[in-house]
Amino acid sequence: MTRLRIAIVGDRFMKPDYFRRALEAVPGLAFEARTLELDWPDTPMVHGEPGTELEGLREFVGDPDAIADFIGDAEVLINHVAPVSAAMLARLPALKLIAVSRGGPVNIDMAAARSRGIPVVNAPGRNASAVAEFTIGMILAETRLITLGHRSLSQGEWRGDLYREDRTGEELSCQVVGVIGYGHIGTRVVRLLKPFGCSILVNDPYVALRPEDAADGVEQVGLEELLRRSDIVTLHARVTEETKGFIGQQQFAQMKRGAYFINTARGPLVDYDALYEALRSGHLRGAGLETFAIEPPPPDWPLLRLDNVTLTPHIAGASRRTIAYAAEMVAEEVRRFVAGEPALNPA
Repeated sequence: MTRLRIAIVGDRFMKPDYFRRALEAVPGLAFEARTLELDWPDTPMVHGEPGTELEGLREFVGDPDAIADFIGDAEVLINHVAPVSAAMLARLPALKLIAVSRGGPVNIDMAAARSRGIPVVNAPGRNASAVAEFTIGMILAETRLITLGHRSLSQGEWRGDLYREDRTGEELSCQVVGVIGYGHIGTRVVRLLKPFGCSILVNDPYVALRPEDAADGVEQVGLEELLRRSDIVTLHARVTEETKGFIGQQQFAQMKRGAYFINTARGPLVDYDALYEALRSGHLRGAGLETFAIEPPPPDWPLLRLDNVTLTPHIAGASRRTIAYAAEMVAEEVRRFVAGEPALNPA
């Protein structure tokens, strides 16, 4: 029996062994696999420089020549954050499938793959549960002053004043939460918010409200109404040409005075200079930021110095279940490819 040649490029989050074990669990799949482990996330991702063979690729780690040498005669590439450029594909005539274990294959030259007839599949929603849980934690950290209390106590200051009526936070059950983006993550955020008893608004011009959410009192509204009515706004939209910077000065001005803004989606969605001014002026009471326009953000970035912001280094999607689920999704796509079945998640 011919064994499928598979090259697995993992890293210190998506460990290659997870992919191998998921493939081994596929009944009847005969394969031989070689593995490579990159040093992400200990080494930050980069973006392709203009004028280089990696121009247009985003969020990748690894040397393209070394990675192409490693892939060699493989028929299937299982990948997470390694770049795949047109020049690399020209050196890989045996390659028949690229499976990327992330929500968007931004590290792959999709045009080059299509021109060579190489299908690319990805893993949308792999970390949806993890990010949704993290979002709830971020909301609580800001609205209940967990971050501020921790920061002050770790610096030797006992902030008894945080118990004062004019300083303490409000319970979620008494607030209106606006969810922008109602996809894999946004729908889960809504589901997790319901037991808290808060009022929930949803904005997404491309997705209709689920019947079960409508029955539970969730409202689908326009963006301006959501901003105007919400005590907490949490962002879960995808980055497109339409959504880049679509939360800016005007949108923050439309929010309630004393509201909170949470971004566990993507940095390019937000004008962070405008957010800084809204926080510094006191128009917004606080923010929770998990992603940034530049990662890592520069050490002198003004938002790093505000005491009404919870900051985390793009870790919302990092859970062991995310790893296992992404590997399972990739293995199922490989099974379908071998069986001649249509891909579940073509990129």
